[in-house]
Amino acid sequence: MNSDSLNRRKSLQTLAALTAAGTLGSWAPRALAQKPLTVGVIYVGPRDDYGYNQAHAQTAAEIKKLPGVKVVEEENVPETSAVQKTMTGMIAQDGASLLFPTSFGYFDPHILALAPKYPDVRFSHCGGMWTEGKHPKNVGSFFGYIDECQYLNGVIAGHMSKSGKIAFVAAKPIPQVLRNINAFTLGARSVKPGITCSVIFTGDWSMAVKEAEATNSLADQGCDVFTMHVDGPKVIVETAAKRGKMVCGYHASQAKLAPNAYLTGAEWNWFTAYKTAIDAAQAGKPHPNFLRGGLKEGYVKMSPYGSMVTDAAKKQADGIKVQMVAGSFDIFKGPLKDNKGATVIAAGKVLKQTDPVLEGMNYLVEGVQGSF
Repeated sequence: MNSDSLNRRKSLQTLAALTAAGTLGSWAPRALAQKPLTVGVIYVGPRDDYGYNQAHAQTAAEIKKLPGVKVVEEENVPETSAVQKTMTGMIAQDGASLLFPTSFGYFDPHILALAPKYPDVRFSHCGGMWTEGKHPKNVGSFFGYIDECQYLNGVIAGHMSKSGKIAFVAAKPIPQVLRNINAFTLGARSVKPGITCSVIFTGDWSMAVKEAEATNSLADQGCDVFTMHVDGPKVIVETAAKRGKMVCGYHASQAKLAPNAYLTGAEWNWFTAYKTAIDAAQAGKPHPNFLRGGLKEGYVKMSPYGSMVTDAAKKQADGIKVQMVAGSFDIFKGPLKDNKGATVIAAGKVLKQTDPVLEGMNYLVEGVQGSF
């Protein structure tokens, strides 16, 4: 734990006195114009994980360059009451009035426990399911339609796979993860209808040993193109490359880790969401409670293609990407069955990215081999 973290922990001892004195509720929109906006960014893992945390850290580095913005950060904060202590320390010690607690498990109960206590502090959570009328107005949720990029990953995988078996190493079967698995599979099956995607869930966001075991197991099963949804893809990328397999990355670019195996990847561009929340705070406007966007809105992007990707693969993926940016391509449309044979989207029905049904996805599509 660094000295800043230790000082934040010590500051909790004085917090009760500050609260009793009524000083913590003194921040108001007019104060934001008189001094820099202090923004706190909290990571569940290391900032250099080649994955989820690094994608947020890259954005934190960018917002530090914005006028009138001061950034404080803390990494390796677990999804426990520890994050409440970190957030409280940033508020009490650093004067943070806008927080970006980035991990999924920070939302409930931790952000929801603190937000009512600090109504003048804004909480922007990545991936949280903010609901109007249910959650505090000073809490917001932002996320990107990265399933668009995972679909494009799947298109590339479909072209490049020789075995007709692709693989997905995932952390937990939450809707966002299932949506990515399904999009990757549907992208591949748009190229090769008979292709299958085998999935293994490790059980948590960062489990290096299990991620390596899952990658090796899937390689043993004949899968030759891998992608993933874990916090740090480094182990999966390197293990797959050592086994002579190909990889589509996730969160940030992992091309440097395996230049001869990296095909492309689905990357976040969190600056768009961060800047929107910061602009609202600096202007004293209401906190943006629900932010979503895809390729068109600049929330996500694709990694450059590796040298081994064929021209035919690039042409098809690029063509679909143009349609996605134009808003004329839909990933989830009927007829669509799950991997148990039940119809989940009826013929003729199309689910747009903004459809709330997609926010609660709870199935794996036909072609996915695995369960949860």
